[in-house]
Amino acid sequence: MGVGHWPAFCFMGLRVSKDAREWIASMDLPGRIETLIAPTIEAMGFAIVRVHVSGGNKPSLQVMAERSDGGSIVVDDCAAISRAVSVILDAEDPISSTYTLEVSSPGIDRPLVRIGDFERFAGHHAKVKTGRPINGRKRFQGRLLGVTGDAVRLEDGDTAIDLPYPDIERAALVLTEELTPSSKED
Repeated sequence: MGVGHWPAFCFMGLRVSKDAREWIASMDLPGRIETLIAPTIEAMGFAIVRVHVSGGNKPSLQVMAERSDGGSIVVDDCAAISRAVSVILDAEDPISSTYTLEVSSPGIDRPLVRIGDFERFAGHHAKVKTGRPINGRKRFQGRLLGVTGDAVRLEDGDTAIDLPYPDIERAALVLTEELTPSSKED
């Protein structure tokens, strides 16, 4: 099944096919949850930025979303997403224990999760941590120059460096004047 092609899911009392359940079960937990909730969130006019599960005995499930139209997400949007996601998760039960659901916007220091994020935010400053050393380092900070093939190009000091996207563990925008709303009004 290719990216962007979702199996036909039916919720609220209708059954998900056995093949779809097996496909979802083969993913990691955040991937399973994202696959379950993405069609609903997208139908509501939002896009998932990240699904993150943390904690031990009582895990926390963070769903980070943004408006598909590029507008600002507000508290009422987060509440609507939370209600919709809760219905799906209650029906599908991907987390067997008690957990806390947190729905939020990405904020100014937005995590960069998908390779398209690095292209979208080219020109902005970012911090990147890789899983393996590249040129003897795992931590980089600089201006995003976009994407070349499957590598993220970053201006690190006076040089550009290509960081293989599969090696990136974490990345986020760095808060600069460009990102703050008040600097855009001046």
